[in-house]
Amino acid sequence: MRTNLIRNAALTAAGLAFTGGAIAGPVTAAHAAPTQGKPTTVAQDRKNGERELGVRYEAQPNFYYCGPAAARNALSVQGKNIDVDTMAKQMGTTEAGTNSINDITPVLNKQTGKDAYQSVEIRQAKADDKQTDTLRTDITKAIDEGHAVVANIAGTATDTDGGVHSFEGGHYISVVGYRDNGHTVTIADSADPAQASYRMSIDNLADWIATRGYTA
Repeated sequence: MRTNLIRNAALTAAGLAFTGGAIAGPVTAAHAAPTQGKPTTVAQDRKNGERELGVRYEAQPNFYYCGPAAARNALSVQGKNIDVDTMAKQMGTTEAGTNSINDITPVLNKQTGKDAYQSVEIRQAKADDKQTDTLRTDITKAIDEGHAVVANIAGTATDTDGGVHSFEGGHYISVVGYRDNGHTVTIADSADPAQASYRMSIDNLADWIATRGYTA
């Protein structure tokens, strides 16, 4: 499960084949440089079947750091600010990308100091209903406990605003919130600070993860 992005000039600029879609959700900053000060890290009280986590967002600095960047953004909701170069070394990230979600899970657990994260693979080309329900349960449980989910995705998916997000070579994202009891989720995406956050149905996300996996 290689996660390298297609290498061309457009990708190295971190535009990464995006079209359409508006910024939405709880991302508190949208830039490549680290921010100062303490982020909002406490989940809002759950009401009407929704909850969002505060993210201190950073864009990935190059085309192959999406794994470390997604993990860094996920950990930021807990007030942690781990350097992406350090995380890349721990994950074995190279210009070919971060090999699989299984390389990210132990790093998240190391940084949180406990075995909060476990990898889940969706090996088929399309998620079935059981896998989608499991993903929804895992996301809501993780966010209710105050930690974000990291997902390894591939292909093209459409968000709730009709925006198209395409990563044919693979990519990593953070899931930092949910609505409608988890039927809609909020994504923090390190690829493009102009589209740092968007929402997506759980069905579309599950199919986006298919052939890869997530850690929650």
